[in-house]
Amino acid sequence: MTVTATVRSARPGWVTDAKLASWTRWVSAPATGGEPLTAVAPYDGRPTGPVPSCTSDDVAATVAVARRAQREWATLSFDARAQVVYRFHDLLVARQDEVLDLIQWEMGKGRFHAWQEILQVGNLARHYAKHGAAYLADHKVRAAIPVATSAREVRVPKGVVGIISPWNYPLYLGVGDTIPAMLAGNAVIGKADPQTPLTLLWTRALMAEAGLPEHVWQVVAGPGAAIGEAVVDNVDFVMFTGSTATGRIVAQRAAGRLIGASLELGGKNPLVVRADADLEAAARGTVMAAFANTGQMCIHIERVIVHADVYDDFRACLVAATSAQRLGAVYDYSVDIGSLASQAQLDKVAAHVADAVAKGATVLAGGRARPDLGPCFFEPTVLEGVTEDMELCLGETFGPVVALYRAADDEDALRIANQGTAGLSASVFSKDIAAADAIARRIRAGSVNINDGAALAAGSIEAGMGGMGSSGLGRRHGGEGMRKYTDSQTIVASKIGPLGPNARQTLDQFVKLGNGQLRLMRKLRVR
Repeated sequence: MTVTATVRSARPGWVTDAKLASWTRWVSAPATGGEPLTAVAPYDGRPTGPVPSCTSDDVAATVAVARRAQREWATLSFDARAQVVYRFHDLLVARQDEVLDLIQWEMGKGRFHAWQEILQVGNLARHYAKHGAAYLADHKVRAAIPVATSAREVRVPKGVVGIISPWNYPLYLGVGDTIPAMLAGNAVIGKADPQTPLTLLWTRALMAEAGLPEHVWQVVAGPGAAIGEAVVDNVDFVMFTGSTATGRIVAQRAAGRLIGASLELGGKNPLVVRADADLEAAARGTVMAAFANTGQMCIHIERVIVHADVYDDFRACLVAATSAQRLGAVYDYSVDIGSLASQAQLDKVAAHVADAVAKGATVLAGGRARPDLGPCFFEPTVLEGVTEDMELCLGETFGPVVALYRAADDEDALRIANQGTAGLSASVFSKDIAAADAIARRIRAGSVNINDGAALAAGSIEAGMGGMGSSGLGRRHGGEGMRKYTDSQTIVASKIGPLGPNARQTLDQFVKLGNGQLRLMRKLRVR
């Protein structure tokens, strides 16, 4: 691997104590307040900055304030709400270097992968500000009695939405879901992950500059489990992104309150290389999808399934592309891959690789921690010979590691791709788009990319994104990504008074008339 000199101190020079204070003031309602939390910067292992910690009582108080703010916010026209989001978009693009530094400082990813969060949030902001009114528009339907009555379905805000977002994409996942929820007329309670709270708080301050009323979007911070539970226990809808194990807990807790939940959970995502694939392109796509964000991405590729006829040639291409990756801890675009986010992530990745090697897997590239670069670096790694008795086979590694599998034919590739219970994302590389499409429809995954590793589906923001099986419930992006933050309400109206027998009809006469209507409608094939 090519390495680049690391930073001496991870803290960006422009981040002063005064700057930190200007962001941490946006932690809501630290009235009772727990002990401040301080994360560790993965580049150098030093503390970042203390962030006020909320208690469960603080969360409840924050939601109460949000309810009052939501009622006023919902009375604004959609265009008025959209103008706030447009201004936020422009500020984000203009001042992106600030938040790129914060994302790298808190999370350790390479700068290009941090910039992808800017791209995604900017696109989502513009899309929902422009098309959100259409997504929420009233829908006229045929009423019980045509002409004499009318019916329409309307969308009303849930009220207060709780968004529990993880550390791996603190801007995209923390803000990309907040924008459609707010535009739909809700107030939002965002839970900042303890590893990356400053990124979310910086963004909240920027939204204030864009003109968002203070209590429409509030951020709570503190210990993950306790504060997360308090959010679920007080809001009207939950958007959670994280592990499958925690997602089950969130779903059970939400179900106990009879509130909705949208869950994007873990994956063990496959990439299929057909015999006719462009192998150089497939290797390049695999590297981008497997090692982006240092592999800490729910949709990243962990399993590569290659047709036996091209397996050896593809393996050589992939090993070469992997070995060419540049690693380092720098605040510029001179490296491809940054650090893992924490010692816990490093330990998990190292344990998966060690377990696989101990049970007979072969390391083709990488396979080592790199403490010379920083405390949490691990080389991008390619393994072969992975078997089902290894934790890495179907357990989510969530790091820069892929396993190669040999498939006899397309049917065998499908069998391997559909192993396990996860079903988040997948990819198929083939020169025959029609054949790849036929395979894609048989892969159990919420999104399937053809001739791309993962970014194409994620970037197609007019289409829903989410999982099947143990990878979650619901979708973000597109119309469903906004409408899920609303309830459907049916409003009907009559020009002829109450439906039923009039004063001059007996019940027998009304029933006879109704039966005649049923027969006539069947004959005319109406409804």
